Amino acid sequence: MSRQHPSSHRSRYTFALALTAISTLLATGVQTGTAGAAPAARGHGKILATPKSGAAQVPLTPARRAALVENATDKAAATARTLGLGAKEKLVVKDVVQDADGTTHTRYERTYAGMPVLGGDLVVHTGKGRTTSTRATGATLTVPATRPSVTAGTAKTRALTAARRAGAKAAEIDGTPRRVVWAASGKPALAWESVVGGFQHDGTPSELHVITDARTGKELFRYQGVETGTGTGQFNGTVPLGTTLSGSTYQLVDGDRAGHRTYDLNQGTSGTGTLFTDDNDIWGDGTPADRQTAGVDVAFGAAATWDYYKDVFGRNGIRNDGVAAYSRAHYGNNYVNAFWSDTCFCMTYGDGSGNTHPLTALDVAAHEMSHGVTSATAGLTYSGESGGLNEATSDIFAAAVEFHADLPADVPDYLVGEKIDINGDGTPLRYMDKPSRDGTSRDYWDSSLGNIDVHYSSGPANHFFYLLSEGSGAKTVNGVAYDSPTHDGLPVTGIGIENAQRIWYRALTTYMTSTTNYAGARTATLQAAADLFGAYSPTYLAVSDAWAAINVGPRIAPGVNIAATADQTSGVGDQVSLQIDAYTTNSGSALTYSATGLPDGLTISPTGLISGTPTTVGTQDVKVTVTDDTGSTATRTFTWRVAKLYGNATRVDIPDAGAAVESPVTVADRDGNASTATEVYVKIVHTYRGDLTVDLVGPDGKVYSLLNRSGGSADNVDQTFVVDASDQPVSGTWKLRVQDRLARDVGYIEKWYLIP
Repeated sequence: MSRQHPSSHRSRYTFALALTAISTLLATGVQTGTAGAAPAARGHGKILATPKSGAAQVPLTPARRAALVENATDKAAATARTLGLGAKEKLVVKDVVQDADGTTHTRYERTYAGMPVLGGDLVVHTGKGRTTSTRATGATLTVPATRPSVTAGTAKTRALTAARRAGAKAAEIDGTPRRVVWAASGKPALAWESVVGGFQHDGTPSELHVITDARTGKELFRYQGVETGTGTGQFNGTVPLGTTLSGSTYQLVDGDRAGHRTYDLNQGTSGTGTLFTDDNDIWGDGTPADRQTAGVDVAFGAAATWDYYKDVFGRNGIRNDGVAAYSRAHYGNNYVNAFWSDTCFCMTYGDGSGNTHPLTALDVAAHEMSHGVTSATAGLTYSGESGGLNEATSDIFAAAVEFHADLPADVPDYLVGEKIDINGDGTPLRYMDKPSRDGTSRDYWDSSLGNIDVHYSSGPANHFFYLLSEGSGAKTVNGVAYDSPTHDGLPVTGIGIENAQRIWYRALTTYMTSTTNYAGARTATLQAAADLFGAYSPTYLAVSDAWAAINVGPRIAPGVNIAATADQTSGVGDQVSLQIDAYTTNSGSALTYSATGLPDGLTISPTGLISGTPTTVGTQDVKVTVTDDTGSTATRTFTWRVAKLYGNATRVDIPDAGAAVESPVTVADRDGNASTATEVYVKIVHTYRGDLTVDLVGPDGKVYSLLNRSGGSADNVDQTFVVDASDQPVSGTWKLRVQDRLARDVGYIEKWYLIP
């Protein structure tokens, strides 16, 4: 259950998400009046709710799923045009799921000039008269050239070197690296993808993917493709098995689950070994001395995982296509691990220390096979925060499978790997209620989380799921004592594992993409909760509370909430349109908006739209009040400055490491010189702002430096600069001059204005 931690080409990842969701990161306003109808006992008891039937995914037969995939494939070109993709881009259907209300969610991979785009995946949601999308990257997909400067042979050599430095054994690349476009972080780049085989340091097979820039030869990214993680079994006890009679011999082939087969590798490390067979259909004796015992646990683990996904979500196999994976027991010698491989579409289990401590417990099986479900759906990249979410997803569904199977020999719990005793001291591998109990995992999110091993960065997501299921504080579940803390010191009310698992599954299969990070997972699960239980329902609020409890996003207060509104600056005579966003947790309650202190010429509508044309220079305090039908009220105050300003909102693209570009503003009919405190507001969309120089050029040609490659790896410029331009006439043409001085990241001037 281990996996190599990949590295990045820069000191940070740039993950752009375009989730179609309710605005879930709203800050709360100051509340007065009557409290709303949010759960009165948040932090106590449990919130029990029934999911909306229309939002449930309907089970698809292989034929129905194939028909949906074929239909989406036929419409892929039209869909690409609707999404505004470029002429060189094409969509390739990966999967289709459908809700009971007819809403269809189609997951696509993308190509550019015929090359796979890594990090270009997206989901298109069609239903209820509209089409929206969730994208792994919002970057414009373009590369300067499709012919590489670095040869495939050079990329292969560098990939092999990277693998050996990472501790790989017998490293080799089968075939030639493939040409791809890398789009998961930073600027899209032409690249080579090399897959290095061999073995990892602990004997696990290796499928190390190394992404090499095809122009510079630098390593852009790497990740590991092998995911670690009646009969009587050692851990599951006496359980029913699906077997097949062939002549007079029974085979461990499960005809009820698409013919899943269980093999004995006989301590080998390749192939399938020997199919388990028996003469009387009574398998194993519960001890590792009987080779069938491991086969019983392995076969039952596969069956229980298949049944869980089918019974709870209507999912027909790991890929939802009715095709069974297969399982291999007795891998290697003294191999203390188990792993899932997409390449063989199979699960493999080692026998542990001394070949007497097999890693075949139910939660291990469910964990590893759930890596396959993640791969078939969101495809969370096994690196950084998305890698932690990938690992946590397997832990989450491992717990859920245990609760679904409800075995007397393996009582359901929120511990990971507690039965296999891999450390030899009776302790689990991980604790979901307080992950730091293992000595390394994190309980809460912080900005460094993406830089640690994914098995430890999974901690906060595991903690979130436990809190959402059971709530905070001390309690005993199925005889196991838990005591789960919260980052903000406030209690969390659980909603039960049944509903928590539904929310996570819908978020994973419908809204997450390959680059989803913790903030994106919060957005995805809140959208899933809104779909299943209603926006701002008690269940929805519990999701918000559980995320806040691990330091991801704010809690949503009961009653009326108003989104934070920035201080405003407008020009005299310029048209204004500002929508105040607010919501109430009181179900079915309408909102009424009012405002005081608005500049002359502006008014607010009953729906919260401030519009009009300011007529008078000055600065005023504006107070917006929003009230719902129950009398719950919130206020938000901000300043509104009206000035004589001159701006340009025409987009100007900034070439990569190219010539400077300019955006002009002309001032007419103004006497005298500019102010000693001339204000220049600049909004530039550009990853890695440290690439940029930004200057103001006066009417007489004098240059004022606003930004000189400062800000490092941060994205975008969105700020106001103040310069002494008193030696320049106000009237004339002013220019914003921007130049990108370092290759790879690109962007554009969105708008700027001048108050001279």
